Amino acid sequence: MTPETEPTGGSRHHLDGDRSLHFGILSVSDTHTEEDDPSGHLACDLVKAAGHRTVQYKLVANSVADVRDTLDPWLADPEIEAVITVGGTGVSSRDRTVNALDAMGGQRLEGFGELYRNLSFAEVGALALMSRASLYVIHGKPVFALPGSERAVRTATEKLILPAAQHLVEELER
Repeated sequence: MTPETEPTGGSRHHLDGDRSLHFGILSVSDTHTEEDDPSGHLACDLVKAAGHRTVQYKLVANSVADVRDTLDPWLADPEIEAVITVGGTGVSSRDRTVNALDAMGGQRLEGFGELYRNLSFAEVGALALMSRASLYVIHGKPVFALPGSERAVRTATEKLILPAAQHLVEELER
């Protein structure tokens, strides 16, 4: 199945369910503030437009400690069912989100990053290879790590996260 292909047959029931999920949205940036965070606010808006709810939103500096110290209590909170991080997934020495998630343990689901980079390649060409966009399962909850651009947030959220999040959460609750 290619990223642009809709599933056929009996598999469609796994996507686009009717359960409203509760998300945490964590922006990671050294250049924006919570008031001036277009990508983080876009993630919140897309979640809401799909019928879900953002129960936590925060912007932190690009540091392993700040990411971990914010996510640890969020992932322990039974109200939060999934987390989207925005920013810090590039290759520069300042991009620390993926390092923080790696240090938190859990399981990395490789397919998300592969699909994201495939979609991104269609939009930005070879620059897509520099993204470390990832999906982790940490403490039984999905944590999606997205690049910080609005384009990246829209692509990943609309084409990957929202269509699959409900089924992923339900599988992790089993």
